[in-house]
Order: sequence, then C-alpha cells, then structure tokens
Amino acid sequence: MITESKRQALEAFAEGRKLYKLMRFDEAHAAFARALALDPADGPSRVYLERCSYCQKNPPSEDWDGVFTMTTK
Repeated sequence: MITESKRQALEAFAEGRKLYKLMRFDEAHAAFARALALDPADGPSRVYLERCSYCQKNPPSEDWDGVFTMTTK
C-alpha cells in the first residue's frame, strides 16, 4: 500500500513533468521541489529539479521536443 505522502509526491512529480514538457520551468521547478519535500529520496524529482534550473538559465528553442541533451560528462 502506498502512503499518503508518497501519493502526493507522485502527483507533484506528474504535475512537474507536464509543466516541464510545456516549457513552464518555473512552475515545474516548484512542483519537483514539492515532490522532494514530501519524499527527499526521490531521485527522478531531483534530476528534473536540476534540469529545470538549467532550462531557466538556458531556455531551449521553441521547437524543443522535451529531450534533455547533456553538454558535459
């Protein structure tokens, strides 16, 4: 059975993913931060939080398909 906290974290993550694909990085960042506050061990939310921070500073082109391309190793 899933805990209420985990369910809320999953909902926040799903919301963040939707906003991320819509290039609404500020709102997506907030959603992933909520997910991490509810579940600090959530690795995927941590990764997307970092990607949102990157995209806020380096916005992708208008035809962006949602794929994150690493520029460093």
